[in-house]
Amino acid sequence: MLKVFREFRAFSMGGNMLDLALGFIIGAAFSKLVEAFAQNVVMDLVAALFGQPDFTSLNIRIHHSQIHIGVFLSELVSFLLLAWVLFLLVKLISAFGIGRPRVFEDRECPYCLERVPVRALICKTCTQQLVDELPSLAEAEKRASEMRRRHLTLPPIPVPARRREAATTSPDPD
Repeated sequence: MLKVFREFRAFSMGGNMLDLALGFIIGAAFSKLVEAFAQNVVMDLVAALFGQPDFTSLNIRIHHSQIHIGVFLSELVSFLLLAWVLFLLVKLISAFGIGRPRVFEDRECPYCLERVPVRALICKTCTQQLVDELPSLAEAEKRASEMRRRHLTLPPIPVPARRREAATTSPDPD
């Protein structure tokens, strides 16, 4: 039972789950913001143009029953406005180049058939050269610094001194 709890904790605290939860919370808050904009600004503009502040009282009467189409129209306006704002937000983000991280494609190494990135110069498994000519040391350093600049990483986690000492001292084999 303890193992299952540990696995669940690792799953729920994993990066993807936290990203998903955070995105859901931000999305709900953003939806409320756009909903308030739709109700308080757009629907007031509708009231100024058509004389009615919202469509909720709009009904269609067929024989003895009523179809409340006004509620649907109000929700449709809110949905279309939310979709439009999200579209504009995505366009704005992509204009600044902040979009999704670039996904690197893989290919097979012709020597060992392991998967390696398309831009790899040497196979990480069998160390065979994958291009006709390797770049000079200066060119390799330039590419590496460009990659570090593009893909910022977190600094390494410092290891406490007592752990470092424990790892370097080995027990006596006697």
